[in-house]
Amino acid sequence: MDDYFENYDVIKKNLKYLTDNHGEIYDAYDKFGKLVHEKGGPLDEKTRWLIKVALSADCQNEYSIRTHILKALKCGCTKEEIEHSILLVAPTCGFPKMMRSLLIFRQVMETQNK
Repeated sequence: MDDYFENYDVIKKNLKYLTDNHGEIYDAYDKFGKLVHEKGGPLDEKTRWLIKVALSADCQNEYSIRTHILKALKCGCTKEEIEHSILLVAPTCGFPKMMRSLLIFRQVMETQNK
């Protein structure tokens, strides 16, 4: 996965710091995230990842956007479905957020097609 992030080493070191120094907190956070994703309601797997792509686009966290795009692809979402979830961000969250996320999406897809 480090091929997808310019600063992956910094992210990885920061996560290691968190797990080494606050492992119980991270474990609880991780478990909470998995429970919400898997048991939080009736949405199917693809829909959940498309929503996470759109939420990441709104937050403008490049790491999250890339991660959620890759996870959406892995669970079977099409390129077109992911792109649509990003385009839907513009009317509610803003055109610039959508455009930045669209750029990241295109970079990820270019890397995937190599």
